[in-house]
Amino acid sequence: MTTPPEIHSVRAESTRSAGNPPSRRTSETIRRMALFAGLLFSGLFAGFLLAVLILEASLRRFPASVYTQVRQVELAHLDDLATVLLPAALLATATLVVVTIARPGRIRWLALTALVLLLATFIISMLVSVPINTDQQGWSVLAPPSDWARVRDRWQIAHLARTTTALCAFITFVAAAITPAPPGARRAQGAGTATALIRTEPTPLEES
Repeated sequence: MTTPPEIHSVRAESTRSAGNPPSRRTSETIRRMALFAGLLFSGLFAGFLLAVLILEASLRRFPASVYTQVRQVELAHLDDLATVLLPAALLATATLVVVTIARPGRIRWLALTALVLLLATFIISMLVSVPINTDQQGWSVLAPPSDWARVRDRWQIAHLARTTTALCAFITFVAAAITPAPPGARRAQGAGTATALIRTEPTPLEES
């Protein structure tokens, strides 16, 4: 007697669910989404900071009035981009830490490293960059303050530091993305599918 295909399908689905519980599948989905979001937002933010760093380096040979005018153009809308990308990267990284902290393997340590680096970027921004930005918005292009060069140098040093930490965070995310899952996790993920495929084949007793 041959078992109908529908019964094999039900057995296969049941075995697959037993080998890969719903909670684990949900956690794995969240991990993948958080990793993708962190990679995307940290990459965009690091690229943004790097572009600003190159622009600032090119401004060093210009006088105070030119520097002040360009800075005020930068501050018109570029800060809006930073206030979107950095919090999004921090949120994605924190989520990745939460879903991987109890798992074996390197990804949890890479996620923690990326979180620390992004937090360092945030702290540098809040303590140095943002206060100077606020002050520079009130500068006069025709009469910049006498200590403008000292303020410029302080901002650029802080920006170099936060660009470095942001780039390192992005590189850490790239490393996490290409790091294979631990052998145990791969076996657990593959066990349900392999068992389901085996159970879909009718046994000799079922065919008789």
